[in-house]
Amino acid sequence: MTMRSGQLAQAAGVNPQTLRYYERIGLLTPAERTLGGHRLYPPEALVALRVIKAAQRLGFSLGEIAELLELRRGGLRGKAAAKLAEVEAKIADLTTMSNTLREAVDAGCDDLIACAHSPRCPLPFNEPADPALPSPG
Repeated sequence: MTMRSGQLAQAAGVNPQTLRYYERIGLLTPAERTLGGHRLYPPEALVALRVIKAAQRLGFSLGEIAELLELRRGGLRGKAAAKLAEVEAKIADLTTMSNTLREAVDAGCDDLIACAHSPRCPLPFNEPADPALPSPG
């Protein structure tokens, strides 16, 4: 049973413009057309949209999702493992940021200049410069 754009969009929780965009970038197979020009999508289009939305919720970009859809068999585990490592690295960075900010709040840092001179300040003012960054001036 085929669905028109509006029906498919509603069933997938997206808007019709998203369907056309996904067709243009190759994530969704172009729809058949009625004599009146209406798009008709097969049931597989709803499955594809649900896969795309689930992958987005897992942090995959549309480009990465296109690669995943092209892989069909095999390769998903490797891509998922790489995305997992990326997410875990972000979590570690965010945890460090959260802990440092919590320490700054607990230390009473109200003024960045004053805090930079305080031995209690946990903010990383005295960290060595990153050698990969250009030197100032």
